[in-house]
Amino acid sequence: MKIYPIALIPGDGIGHEVCPEGIKVINAVSDLLGGFRLTFEAFPYGCEYYLQHGKMMADDALKILEPFAAIYFGAVGFPTVPDHISLHGLLLPVRQGFEQYANVRPSLLLPGVPTPLRDKKPGDIDFIVVRENTEGEYSGAGGRIHKGHDLELAVETAIFTREGIRRVVRYAAEVALSRKKKLTNATKSNAQRHSMVLWDEVFDEVTADYPDLQTDRMLVDALAARFVLKPESLDVVVASNLFADILTDLGSALCGSMGIAPSANLNPERRYPSLFEPVHGSAPDIAGKGIANPIAAIWSAAMMLEFLGEKEAADRVMKAIAAVTAEGRTLTGDLGGQARTTEVGDAIVQHIRNAVG
Repeated sequence: MKIYPIALIPGDGIGHEVCPEGIKVINAVSDLLGGFRLTFEAFPYGCEYYLQHGKMMADDALKILEPFAAIYFGAVGFPTVPDHISLHGLLLPVRQGFEQYANVRPSLLLPGVPTPLRDKKPGDIDFIVVRENTEGEYSGAGGRIHKGHDLELAVETAIFTREGIRRVVRYAAEVALSRKKKLTNATKSNAQRHSMVLWDEVFDEVTADYPDLQTDRMLVDALAARFVLKPESLDVVVASNLFADILTDLGSALCGSMGIAPSANLNPERRYPSLFEPVHGSAPDIAGKGIANPIAAIWSAAMMLEFLGEKEAADRVMKAIAAVTAEGRTLTGDLGGQARTTEVGDAIVQHIRNAVG
């Protein structure tokens, strides 16, 4: 039997409520199929850890986490800790330290889930955004001087390297090859004449090696409009750290809720563990109420299974998620239902167990 050791970091807020549902689903599908098992070791890193220790995670956290096959993450951030501290103290060091340069975020309209685009149906919204995940606008380069004075100055420098762009575009091209063979470049080179011009040049150089791909370039503002007006025209989008972060929230909203949006922070070469997390954040307004939507965390768990090589298990989880949303009986409030977090997890587990063949 294959054993995959997984580092579990529930983090903050509803992370502690949705991660157990993902684990419950993983255990159900592994029991059904046999041949593999995921074992979880929990770590207390997050905002509570910060309030106790003055840091978001242990000084040697990356060394501790490195031997694991993957990291299953809940959420980060809480009102007790400023957001820039929580993000730069936990998620960004993991992404950058483990070279998780490809952040993969699917936008897929599930059956039975209402979309604000009233003329769209499942099949019309099915695209993936590949986000450059280790540099760009999130590099942390910059600073402030003359704090508190009228002449206070803040500088935030976006860092783009040729290799950083090349590797994420190449990864996105490979993803597009496995789908509809269409790749869209999100840019803003009309205004950002240094970083985004380099981005465009490298995009063109890399995709020249993929003659079977249909490629196009769009300014990010026009692309945001395309998300709304013609989502069916999209297949794979590759974008910088900030642009993709914004676009994927829009994509999640088009698919009905942030509560169903998964993501994978990948080190494609597998030199380091990859991290899998829901996109929705810690949601402090509903934390502890047992009403958070666990689908994003469960979907992220499916992405983790696929990356580990357990594709059949991942496919069964996705079929079970789609079956639950199609029925419409067991949905949380964000999708118009009244179910509790655990009830949604239980329903998905039941569909996995009931599946034939």
